[in-house]
Amino acid sequence: MKKISHFIDGKIYSDSESRTGPILNPAIGEQIAEVELASKATVEMAIESSAKAFIKWSKTTPINRSRILSKYKDLLVKNMEEIAVMVSKEHGKTIPDAKGSIQRGIEVVEYATGITDSLKGDHSANVGTNVNSYNLRQPLGVCAGITPFNFPAMVPMWMYPVSIACGNTFILKPSEKDPSCPMRLAELAIEAGMPPGVLNVVNGDKESVDTLLESKDVKAISFVGSTPIAEYVYHTGTKNNKRVQALGGAKNHMVVMPDADVDKTADALIGSAFGSAGERCMAISVAVCVGEKTAEKLKTKLLEETLKLNVGPYTDEKSDFGPLNNKAHYEKVLGYIDAGEKEGAKLLADGRNMKLQGYENGYFVGPTIFENVKPDMKIYKEEIFGPVLSMMTTDTYEDALKLVNGHELGNGAAVFTKSGMIAKHFTENAQIGMIGVNVPIPVPVAYHSFGGWKRSLFGDHAMHGPEGIRFYTKLKTATVTWSEDNSGPEFTIPVLS
Repeated sequence: MKKISHFIDGKIYSDSESRTGPILNPAIGEQIAEVELASKATVEMAIESSAKAFIKWSKTTPINRSRILSKYKDLLVKNMEEIAVMVSKEHGKTIPDAKGSIQRGIEVVEYATGITDSLKGDHSANVGTNVNSYNLRQPLGVCAGITPFNFPAMVPMWMYPVSIACGNTFILKPSEKDPSCPMRLAELAIEAGMPPGVLNVVNGDKESVDTLLESKDVKAISFVGSTPIAEYVYHTGTKNNKRVQALGGAKNHMVVMPDADVDKTADALIGSAFGSAGERCMAISVAVCVGEKTAEKLKTKLLEETLKLNVGPYTDEKSDFGPLNNKAHYEKVLGYIDAGEKEGAKLLADGRNMKLQGYENGYFVGPTIFENVKPDMKIYKEEIFGPVLSMMTTDTYEDALKLVNGHELGNGAAVFTKSGMIAKHFTENAQIGMIGVNVPIPVPVAYHSFGGWKRSLFGDHAMHGPEGIRFYTKLKTATVTWSEDNSGPEFTIPVLS
């Protein structure tokens, strides 16, 4: 059986004594490969490799780092078809969905190729007599990223291209559920001319994560995953004196105003709630309709359009979305649907018991829609991370905004309306990190930054864009004089005048 190991110091590294985990094809529910789970010693080897590479890479000029990343971007585009199949086979998402996510990752690589301008410092002449002052941004050292199963290409590329462009070296610990794609990304980096050790990949579980979090040689940790784990990573990492950005879960609301275009709103909801089987931290999982008439019109259209969706394997070009990634998560999502029924929510569309001919053991859940959902229900309070949409109704816009702001998670939210006044008020007053106005999945482009509020982000810096650069660099300020005046020692802080 095929075995996926690690990528350390520019080549495949295998520890024959390591524990292993299964890699499944979620469409058939069967094991197709196995992955090595790195020991503490293997992770420490990767850290040592990255620390050694940092000495030279940090002194490589930004323009030459940029040129390597430019070649890397071209290779990613050239090999997109191959990478997309890797993603789809191990994750379950459709090929178009996989390609779309890879493209969003490539956009961050492209942003990183132009990072030289953002690394320039500021200069002030004559801050005092014959004294100048300037600052510069310098890399941190060895950085690490811990990424989830839902985007094995995109989320890693939200991290390491910016980190590497800033002069750091990087260790990626991807999900052990779909590790083939991250390994291929590292191989292509070497092909592009990236020196060995600048980008290492270690596959593993909690042992690997804890080794990275506790190592004194790892200076910064980036994480994307569930809120409980994000909080653990943040507190453990900062306790070990690391800079940490830990992105957690989401419960993204869409507020639907009475003047919203019903057809466009329904299409937006279906794509954002059910796309990628709902395994997206930016998926809309709650539709808040303002007014009963709005709710009835939207419900009718949603049910009509949902019936047209095709759920199936990535190998079927007609599939709109595929299976959930693994059995444990599949059972968890089914458990949420059961809980919603028990708590009194009305099930309008039930995605349970979906069995496809030839794929009876696959982890498929069809589009699921609840109405009459209340704020105290489990399906409202917790992130489901599956193709499950909750519908709620409020009397006023103000009540809808209170729902959005009252939830402990604040990743993304959208408002669908034709009113500029409502759009402006929602954008300014929703306590949410990323806002969409008539846009259902408001993921910022690469040159803006991605990150939520409240318990959706632990740490002070969002991901990629300007915030990514600030996270992966430290500021140094120099005060300089070449004056020949020698008036003797000073025993107070000089007044620069």
